[in-house]
Amino acid sequence: MTPLIQVLSGLAFLAVGITLGFFLSIYIGERGLLKARQKADTLIEDARKQADKNKKESLLEAKQEIHKLRLEFDKQIKDRKEEADALEQKLMQREETLDRRSSNIDKRESNLDKKEEQIERKKQSLDDKNLRLDKLIEEQNDKLLEIARFTLDEARELIFKRVEDEMANEIALYIKEEEEKAKLVVDKKAKHLLSQAIQKYAQDVTSERTVSVVQLPNDDMKGRIIGREGRNIRTIEALTGIDLIIDDTPEAVVLSGFDPIRREIAKRTLEALVADGRIHPGRIEEVVEKTRSEVDRFIRDKGEEAVFEVGIGRIHPDLVKLLGRLHFRTSYGQNVLRHAIECAFLAGKLAVELGEDEVLAKRAGLLHDIGKAVDHEVEGSHVEIGINLANRYKEPFEVIDAIQSHHGEVEAKTIIAVLVAAADALSAARPGARSESLDSYIKRLEQLEQISTDVPGVEHAYAIQAGREVRVIVEPNKVDDNMAYKIARDIKDKIEEQLSYPGTIKVTVIRETRAQDIAK
Repeated sequence: MTPLIQVLSGLAFLAVGITLGFFLSIYIGERGLLKARQKADTLIEDARKQADKNKKESLLEAKQEIHKLRLEFDKQIKDRKEEADALEQKLMQREETLDRRSSNIDKRESNLDKKEEQIERKKQSLDDKNLRLDKLIEEQNDKLLEIARFTLDEARELIFKRVEDEMANEIALYIKEEEEKAKLVVDKKAKHLLSQAIQKYAQDVTSERTVSVVQLPNDDMKGRIIGREGRNIRTIEALTGIDLIIDDTPEAVVLSGFDPIRREIAKRTLEALVADGRIHPGRIEEVVEKTRSEVDRFIRDKGEEAVFEVGIGRIHPDLVKLLGRLHFRTSYGQNVLRHAIECAFLAGKLAVELGEDEVLAKRAGLLHDIGKAVDHEVEGSHVEIGINLANRYKEPFEVIDAIQSHHGEVEAKTIIAVLVAAADALSAARPGARSESLDSYIKRLEQLEQISTDVPGVEHAYAIQAGREVRVIVEPNKVDDNMAYKIARDIKDKIEEQLSYPGTIKVTVIRETRAQDIAK
């Protein structure tokens, strides 16, 4: 076979292959297109089904939402209708009420008109009577002047005296009735408030001694305290300002001084020296300085403890230190700091009972005697000093008012000040709170009896119950039962004006008639 024939046959085979490949590719393409169309139809059908399903679900949800909204709308319409009905009912009731009131007002106006006419007639009648009475009184006065030959002033004084004598019995009876009415209400309420406050406050109150005593291990220590030629004792007295009394009292040294803080420094110094055993001027100076620092810290600690115990919050540091100084002050044997704390608690409890500010009442009660901390160093009474201190450290007005009015010298302007004064009296007057010198006690009893016997109609007066009560015996033929109440009130007023005393004094007037005979 020739090469040409081979080429031609190869081309023929190539053409046949290409033709077969072309038709084969056409066939494969048509089959793929057919499958694609089938798949597309399937997808379209599935999408149509899903769309129908979603459409139905959306329609169902929309219907449910429409039904829910319709129910809510119906409920709102129903509620508003009920409100409108209720409002209409109220309006009708108010209209009826107004109609009734209008009718009542019309009736009242009619009655008032009638009453005004009656009053006018009575007024006219009274005016006529007054004119006739004035004329009669003038005629009577003229006749009395002619008969008695009195001047007008003398006649008036005579009439007033006669009326006063006639009305004395009625006045005493009125005072008795009003006092009984007041006691039923005031005493019960006051006792309730005070008892509540006292019951809510319970504290141990100690009494400080006015003279300090240092116990010694033996009497030989007295010689060491005195020192050679008295050098040691002179050094202690010069540095502390306190007198040391070394007498025959066994194993004890008495410290005497005006300033309680200096006395405390001297006491601690002497105790430290006795415990150490080294007693000479150099050591004494060292111990005094150390003790003075310790006492200053002790004073501040006492002030801080008082503020914390009462619970009044922040307070100026200088006032805290002044409060601590009160620990070393006594008033009639009562520790002033414990007295201030007691007043603070009582004032706070009273404030709670009356609905006032408890913390402010406690603050005023704690600071009411703050002037006593420096009253021996500054001129003026402890009240004036306390007011100046409170103003300097910008304390509230209620605190200043309580300080200046707690002794009754100035009228209280706030409820807090009144409560502090009451708490101060409670703290001082309770049994065992204060001691009293015998001379002043006897003098007060004598004044109490003298004030009572100076009242007309009093026969005898006796002070009993340690001056807490005075028994007054009146003359029964001159004083009746009603006048006895007036005498009791007069004695009470005189005691309050002329006598200074702690707590309260009860006045009991006794009127009795004794009949006796002798059988023979």
